[in-house]
Parts: sequence; C-alpha cells; structure tokens
Amino acid sequence: MIFLMNDTVLDVDMRRLAPPLAAGRFRALTLPFVLKLGRELYAEQPLLHRADPERAHRLAALIVCKSPKVNAALFEAPHAGCDPNQVGARLAEVGIELMAHLSGRQADAALTPYAVDCEVWRRMAA
Repeated sequence: MIFLMNDTVLDVDMRRLAPPLAAGRFRALTLPFVLKLGRELYAEQPLLHRADPERAHRLAALIVCKSPKVNAALFEAPHAGCDPNQVGARLAEVGIELMAHLSGRQADAALTPYAVDCEVWRRMAA
C-alpha cells in the first residue's frame, strides 16, 4: 500500500512489519501511543522519512495497523533534538486518485514539498 509520510510517498509492505508471533504485541499498542512514538522519532530526526526510510516505513505500517483508513501522516518538528511535545502530528485519509498522482510525480522526480502541501496538508493556505 502507498502511504504519504510528510512529503514522501512510501510503498509500505504490511507483511514486513512483524512475524506472526509478534502480532500480539502490536495489538496492545494504541493510536495515541503510535503517534507519540512518531513524535519522538521526528524530534530526533525531523527529516526521518528521507534520512531513515526504513523507520518511516515501520511507523507508517504501525499507523495503518491502528487506523486502517489513514494513508497519510504529517510530523512537523521545529528542529532536531526538540522536545517530542513540540512535534506536530496530523493524520489524513487521502483519496486513491490523489495518492496515485503524488506517487507518479515522485517517480518522475517532480514531487515537491510545496506541491504536497497544496494538494494534501494545506498549511500554507490563506
């Protein structure tokens, strides 16, 4: 499945998340706990989705496990090493057509943070 992490489209393979024996551990996690984990990861590395794509993939997979309709997450840290409470977190359900469009633009190296913001997050909207 494809998942938008900030301004990067990830191809998330849910089968790689955990072996069946570990699945019980993940059931105990809550969505707020997973978002807290995401805030901690982005507090350490504000560009996690680019600097450590494997961790970003695992975070995306956890989000989907806890909220299957969600296919986009935005984590905004003011700077590396900030307090995790300073990291903003938003989740979204983006239509498949828009996700396919974003994925195609990324494949063509034409996807920019500004374009993703305009299409999905709308942080810069007046």
